[in-house]
Amino acid sequence: MIADLHIHSRFSRACSKSITIPNLEKWAKIKGIDLLGTGDFTHPEWIKELKENLTEEEGIFKTKTGFPFLLQSEISLIYSHNNKGRKVHLVLLAPNFDTVDQMTEELLKRGRVDYDGRPIFGINAIEFTELMKNISDDIEIIPAHVWTPWFGLFGSMSGFDSVEECFEDQAKHIHALETGMSSDPEMNWRLSKLDKYNLVSFSDSHSFWPWRLGREATIFDTKMNYKDIIKAIRAGDGLKGTIEVDPSYGKYHYDGHRNCNVWMSPEQTTKHNNVCPKCGKAMTIGVLYRVNELADREEGFRPEQAKDFKKLIPLHELISSVYGIKQLASKKLFEIYNSLIKEFKNEFNVLLNVKEQDLENVVSEKLAKIIIMNREQKIKIRPGYDGVYGELLLEGDYKEEKYQPKQKTLNGF
Repeated sequence: MIADLHIHSRFSRACSKSITIPNLEKWAKIKGIDLLGTGDFTHPEWIKELKENLTEEEGIFKTKTGFPFLLQSEISLIYSHNNKGRKVHLVLLAPNFDTVDQMTEELLKRGRVDYDGRPIFGINAIEFTELMKNISDDIEIIPAHVWTPWFGLFGSMSGFDSVEECFEDQAKHIHALETGMSSDPEMNWRLSKLDKYNLVSFSDSHSFWPWRLGREATIFDTKMNYKDIIKAIRAGDGLKGTIEVDPSYGKYHYDGHRNCNVWMSPEQTTKHNNVCPKCGKAMTIGVLYRVNELADREEGFRPEQAKDFKKLIPLHELISSVYGIKQLASKKLFEIYNSLIKEFKNEFNVLLNVKEQDLENVVSEKLAKIIIMNREQKIKIRPGYDGVYGELLLEGDYKEEKYQPKQKTLNGF
């Protein structure tokens, strides 16, 4: 079961206004996602749509055609802790609409939920967790994209050095951490204090397009019900691993200063005293630097209980790089993409399973080769920094001058 349990609705800031339940269902199927988070269940308009269109079966909420969703939202906590300003994002999972209504009612005592699908509250993570657990122990709280500079639990701008520092006596209710795009399990394994937490990965998607939806996901081997999924998140049994993008592709992997087009490795940043050499201002310190700062293990260490994971760049990004098509939603790019989906059912099947020879029957030899290189994690990437995504660095041999549709033969290809 491939699950993406951290997305947003059209009621969150900087999100597509075309996010609807039908669009989410359509593109989740095309991507190959088996279970999708609803996003933004605290927003009054979105929860109304969810209640009108989804029917509950064992804590899973299904559309009329049977596609499953799990009630999910994200909260932003901005507060002061030990005389330091903190900004922490948390993913919330809930078992039913009644519990969601109670959660929202409690939050309304402390602020508004109607202005943004990811509302902001000035309470600390300790108080927030206690409030939620007083409503129901079935509510799951997962620190979101834990390493991102601005809103991650370990973020360089306002984060903590441990889960316990953030949650104090409520840390007992935290069972899993979301790796985020700029980190992967290998990076998290370098901190021995994280061994007791399960690692999950979700997309934090702001649209329904397949280059965003499911770009990161978690693989479960459980029955399709809330109880077993939460048990897997908490205890690890039934949690098989994650699908991650290469962390270099994430927007905050390296350190840098976007306005000056400057990016640096942690070693280079240290030599420059964390200051941009062009303008003299402080750079945004990325995830890799922060991991190095807190790590007590060398690179390459793998804990005994560690789950497997796969690193994949979305298919649209691969096609874009091979053919030099800048617009991911362009007609030409979708023509290539759709030819693969038509033949091989969904994107995850293309990225994970289809043989190179079979791919070559549908698309060019060069694109087929890149898909396999992606599967084998052999594509070089210029790391992302300060809000700028990483860039795929394909050698000239893997660049196509233009797209040529495959000609059908008598065998159907």
